[in-house]
Amino acid sequence: MTKTFENPWPHDEHGFLDILRWKLGIGSQETARLPDAPDDGAPAVALDLSRIATPPGQGWRITWLGHSSFLVQGCGRSLLIDPVFSDHCSPIPIPSLKRKVPPPCELSELPAIDAILLTHSHYDHLDLSTLRTLGNSVPLFTPSGHAARMAKSGFSDVTELAWWDSETLPDGIRITAVPSQHFTARTPFDRNLAHWCGWVIEGEDKRLWHTGDSGYCPAFKQIGERFGGLDFGMIPIGAYQPRSIMTAMHMNPDEAVQAFLDAKCKAAFAMHWGTFRLTDEPMGEPPILLSQAAEGAGLSAESFVAGSIGEIRELR
Repeated sequence: MTKTFENPWPHDEHGFLDILRWKLGIGSQETARLPDAPDDGAPAVALDLSRIATPPGQGWRITWLGHSSFLVQGCGRSLLIDPVFSDHCSPIPIPSLKRKVPPPCELSELPAIDAILLTHSHYDHLDLSTLRTLGNSVPLFTPSGHAARMAKSGFSDVTELAWWDSETLPDGIRITAVPSQHFTARTPFDRNLAHWCGWVIEGEDKRLWHTGDSGYCPAFKQIGERFGGLDFGMIPIGAYQPRSIMTAMHMNPDEAVQAFLDAKCKAAFAMHWGTFRLTDEPMGEPPILLSQAAEGAGLSAESFVAGSIGEIRELR
């Protein structure tokens, strides 16, 4: 029997017919919380290529490359998480899924990449074109169930990690696959045949957390407790409307702030917004709601930021 994966806690489910009704506009439609919010892509800044050219030997440098893609550098190494540089996040160039904001650099302008961490198989996270351009021999780390498919796609160095499993990379970097609440599919016929995850990266006495795609779930408190808090989070805030469908798989900004608190984060950068139009909310609504939710939770303005594509954050 073919193994399938599932989330281990109860949550709402959606099916193909739910998606079809939503896309066809059948039934009642949800109104945006901020109907007058800007509907433009995320702001972007010129990426300082000289700053990313050499990974720091001490501390960490985190660069938002758009959507859920990050360049994470520390311990003298450069890692990529969910790199997507293609113009469309779909198997064919569907106009509605065309990128709204270009990447802040060319792939050729990135430093040498020591490893790539992938969270799941959706096209806005696993971009085969980007991965092939980076090189089929770059080490890939995935959640369970992806290795065979990646091998068939020509990648020679693929390591699967189950939830809570860890691997130590050169120079003492430790990566751990951590739970998230989501699902996987690349076609109508392979739903949940592979797993999904977030990643915790440890090194230089720092702990960084990339949530992956996730609905709000009990795992966040478990992650915070297991790692004794996190120094920096990369947490999704967008693609949440209609809530009747998206609640189980994507957090809204209020839930993202609660995830920040649950996991005992010291600081975080918002992701999964402003790059591709995936759902119904105005593209500029998530950062406004994030600011409101963070203020309501008593967080400082610098604690959980929705910044600009190309922006660099440093952890000393």
